[in-house]
Amino acid sequence: MVEVIINGHAGRLEGRYHKAKRPDAPVALILHPHPQYGGTMNNKVAYALFSCFKDLGFSVLRFNFRGVGRSQGTFEDGPGELSDATMALDWLQANNPDARQCWIAGYSFGAWIGLQLLMRRPDINNFVAVSPPANEKDFSFLAPCPTSGLIIQGGQDDIGEPELVSELAMRLNTQRHIDVDFAMIEDGDHMYNGHLVDLYKIVGNYVISALSKKAPAKKRRGRRKKSEIAEQLLLEGGNPDDDMLDDEEYEDDYEDEDYDDDMLDDEDDSFDDED
Repeated sequence: MVEVIINGHAGRLEGRYHKAKRPDAPVALILHPHPQYGGTMNNKVAYALFSCFKDLGFSVLRFNFRGVGRSQGTFEDGPGELSDATMALDWLQANNPDARQCWIAGYSFGAWIGLQLLMRRPDINNFVAVSPPANEKDFSFLAPCPTSGLIIQGGQDDIGEPELVSELAMRLNTQRHIDVDFAMIEDGDHMYNGHLVDLYKIVGNYVISALSKKAPAKKRRGRRKKSEIAEQLLLEGGNPDDDMLDDEEYEDDYEDEDYDDDMLDDEDDSFDDED
């Protein structure tokens, strides 16, 4: 994993990038939760998504929206962040011109931005939206939703409303030729405390299923690659633990009304020194 700097419309964007060994590996862009409530690319849910795609052989990019970490600019509550995501996706595709698929995955505010990007980019093949804020944001722009995807929601979410997210998934799934899977983690709160592994497995199994529908797996001989081992772990319901998702510092998601700037500084004092 390497640090990258992307040229955005409001200045540089700070990111972390994993390059797959295969030149034709699919790519995935990860979008973090609300910047004004502590959301960064190091958020634990965003990092779990990043790890899952990395383990399945994708080239993956996560980055900080404008005004977060070392990314320049100021928060715009939608238009600016959508511009950032567009520039990040352009960078990811330019560095992977032979990628056979392109995915977008976002959490909370990042899911809302990701679905807007989906409507503007026909080159995106599939999406994962974790806890899309259906109670706060208007998703009527998904008419029609251009591609299939997965929506995940925590049943004990006290910030979003699980019923509204379920209704959103059902509405999108009525479209012809589009399949939007919906997964409810019944005991999961908004931050998926104690359920990151469940999230990792659900996303992983969905990705494997979606890829296999488009390109059936070929029989192989010899030593298995890391991506194949990860696939078997996910399919067989292995027992990864939080350590799988904890090989790098990430910040807790303070997406609640009591957040203030000091919480972000106290949570990860090493952030600026890291780079």
